[in-house]
Amino acid sequence: MLEENKQLFSEFISIHQKYLLSPRENQGEFNRVGARTISVIKQYENRLCGKSEKGIYANFSGKLAEKFWDLVRKKFPKIDFVGVKVIKTSVRKPKTFEFKKISFS
Repeated sequence: MLEENKQLFSEFISIHQKYLLSPRENQGEFNRVGARTISVIKQYENRLCGKSEKGIYANFSGKLAEKFWDLVRKKFPKIDFVGVKVIKTSVRKPKTFEFKKISFS
């Protein structure tokens, strides 16, 4: 997979390293290159597990797909963040909880 798509994965490795250092600045390019990369990875996952999911090896195929993605995540730890949009939000101070005093007079 990596050898057949050397140019794409070298570009993704480069932006992945930049994304690890500064996610907000590199989010757009990371999403753009990452979408193409995930498309290729899913094609290889389908080649590996696609036909056996419907047969008697469905349980094995699911576990194999999981192991495949674990290996992908080991090489690219932030791959699950492809497509995520980072939005700045302000942190509001939570309201304090108070009991009102009840008078029985």
